[in-house]
Amino acid sequence: MTNVPKPSFGPTGFVAPAESVISAGVFADINAAFGGDLNPSPDTPQGQLTVSFTAIIGFCNDLFLSITNQVDPAYAEGRMQDAIARIYFLERNPAEPTVVAATCTGLGGTIIPVGSLAKSADGNTYVCTDGGTIPSGGSIVLTFACVTPGPIPCPPNSLTTIYRAIPGWDTITNPSEGVLGRLVESRAEFEARRAASVALNATGTLPAIKATVLNVPGVLDAYATENPTGSTVTIGGVAVVAHSLYVSVVGGANADVAAAIWRKKNPGCAYNGNTTVTVIDDNSGYSPPYPSYSVTFERPAALPILFAVEIANSVTVPADAAELIKTAIINAFSGSDGGSRAKIGSTLFASRYYASVAQLGTWAQIVSILIGTTTATLDRLTVRIDQVPTINADDIAVTLV
Repeated sequence: MTNVPKPSFGPTGFVAPAESVISAGVFADINAAFGGDLNPSPDTPQGQLTVSFTAIIGFCNDLFLSITNQVDPAYAEGRMQDAIARIYFLERNPAEPTVVAATCTGLGGTIIPVGSLAKSADGNTYVCTDGGTIPSGGSIVLTFACVTPGPIPCPPNSLTTIYRAIPGWDTITNPSEGVLGRLVESRAEFEARRAASVALNATGTLPAIKATVLNVPGVLDAYATENPTGSTVTIGGVAVVAHSLYVSVVGGANADVAAAIWRKKNPGCAYNGNTTVTVIDDNSGYSPPYPSYSVTFERPAALPILFAVEIANSVTVPADAAELIKTAIINAFSGSDGGSRAKIGSTLFASRYYASVAQLGTWAQIVSILIGTTTATLDRLTVRIDQVPTINADDIAVTLV
C-alpha cells in the first residue's frame, strides 16, 4: 500500500499527479514506516529521502508522458516521428544542397553531361544535375547543385569557374542567385509532408500531384494549381491556359519531376511552364516502341528578397552585429530555425524574422524589419507562382539607429 497517488488516463491522455501531491504521499509512506511523528523538514534525513523519491517518481511520470505524447503525430519528434512516418512509407528527407540556374556558353553541339563540375567564388563545388547540349546560339541554362548540402548562399555571378574542363564548353555564370538548400528535414517540415502524403495514393488531384512531386529526391519546393475553365486565367500572377495543370518545382532531376507529374495528372489535361520533358510509358503492357508524352512544368525564376533591418544602437551591440543578424535572417529564410521556409507563391511577412533577430541577445532591440524586391519598404509581399524567393547576405542591410 502507498499514499502516493497513481497517474491516470483522461480525455486528454496521460495525467500525472502534481509533484507536491507526490511529495505528500511519499512522506506519508516514510512517516508510517518509521512509526510516525517524523519531522518533514528537507534538512532532515527523512526530508532528503522524500525529496529524492519525489524527484524519481516525477521524472518517471514525465518520461512516460513524453512517450505517450510521441504517439500523436502532432507532437512526435525524432525516432518516434520516423516510426509514425514509416507507416506511410515515408522517410525523413536528408539535407539538400543549394541549386542554381547557370548559363553555360561554348561551341554549338557540345554536350555538358550530368555530373559536370563548376566552382563558385567561395570555393564550393557544384555539380550539373540535368545536363544538356549547347545549341547553335552558343548558350544553355542548366541546373547545378552544391556538392555540400545545406543552406549555402550562391550570389549572382559567383559560379564562374569550370572545375572539370569539357572541350567546347567555354564559360559558366549564374545571372541569379541560387535557391538555398536545407538541413535535415525538421520536425515541423516532416509532419507537414506526412500530412500531405495521405494524398499520395490518389490520382488526378492537386494534393496528389504536389505530394508526389515533393517526394522526388532533391526537390526543395513545389506549387501546383489548375485552370478548369475554358479560357486562360491569371493565377498567382501567371497566365494559365484553359483546362490545364500548372506545376512549379525547385530542385530534382527534370526526368523525375516530369514522371511524377505524369503519373498523377488526369488524362488529356494541358500543361504550362518553361521546361518540357518526354516521359516514356513502359508500365502499361505495351511492347516497344513505348508510347511517349511531353510533360511541361515550370522551373521558377529566382526572386531576390531585400531586407532592411534597423536596431537601436548602444554600447552593448557587438562589433559583429551585422553578420549575426544576417546569419539569423538567412537561417529563418531557409527554415533552418525550425520554422517554415520562404516558398513559391507564398506571402512573406517581415514579422517572421523578428524572433530570429531578437533571440540573438538583449542588445538586439529591433526598431524595424522591412522587406521588398527592389527596395525594402514593405511589411509583407506575395511571391508569384513562377518565382522562388532567394536570399543573399549582400541584400540584407543592417543599420544602427
